[in-house]
Formats: sequence, C-alpha cells, structure tokens
Amino acid sequence: MNEKPTRRSLLAALAALPFASMAQQPAKVLVEIWKAPECGCCEDWARHLQANGFAVKVHSGGNDALRAKMGLPERLASCHTGIVGGYAVEGHVPAREIRRLLKEKPEAVGLTVPGMPVGSPGMDAPVYQGRKDPYDVLLVGKGGTTKVYASYNKA
Repeated sequence: MNEKPTRRSLLAALAALPFASMAQQPAKVLVEIWKAPECGCCEDWARHLQANGFAVKVHSGGNDALRAKMGLPERLASCHTGIVGGYAVEGHVPAREIRRLLKEKPEAVGLTVPGMPVGSPGMDAPVYQGRKDPYDVLLVGKGGTTKVYASYNKA
C-alpha cells in the first residue's frame, strides 16, 4: 500500500535526522585568554579547555593590564589571564571549576590558581613525569579577598 506522506509525517522525519539535533546544541562557551607569546603551558591550558568543551580565543600579551582591569591582585597572578562570562580566570584553573563558576554565578571577580603548580591543567606535560603538587583554586571577591573554591591533589 503506497500512502502519500502527510506534511506532519515529513516534518517528524526531518526532525529525527542527525543535523536537526546538532542545530539544537548550545554554542560552546568562549574563554578569551591573554598570555605571553612564548608561553607553552598557556597553550596546554587552552587545549585542556577545548578538550572540555570550551571555545578558546588566545591573545598574545596584555595579561598584566587585563588582570589589573579585572581587579585581580598581583599576589594572585599566574602566567595567563582569561575572561569567561564576565569573570576573570587566572592561571591553570581546571575546566570543571570554570563550569561550576558559570553555573553558580557568585558575586566575585573570578577564579585563580596562583603560580604554576605542577599537575594542574597545562602544567601536566610529560616533562613533569606525572608529578602532581597540591593546589587550591581560589574564588576572588571584590577587593582581592579569597576563599578556597576547590582543592586538588591533597592527601
């Protein structure tokens, strides 16, 4: 029996095609990063973000000025500064904590992993032979106050 397809059945079939579901997927969240041109660990951190579903745009230089503009004290500095969703992200912050920040939306300047702790995303290259130093991700409040947002590699 050859029935003529109805408009409704054609639309239902079209909606079931793979490209229809792709069109409904949300856009990737953009993280813009300012870093020193020669810094390789910054590039590794950018790859970590991309592997965890973020879109990344990298700028060479200017992270000191951006850090100051965003209200991040120099004592909380690292080798690169990012902006995502209006928040500053300083240093080797894991993608998981950035997602949490964007979900919780606290009153804050942003997140930081001061320094360059070995074992953090971007500081986990083979040259470190699997070493994982303990470190904290800090939530930075207005005026530079901090509190521990997450801890990693602690016994």
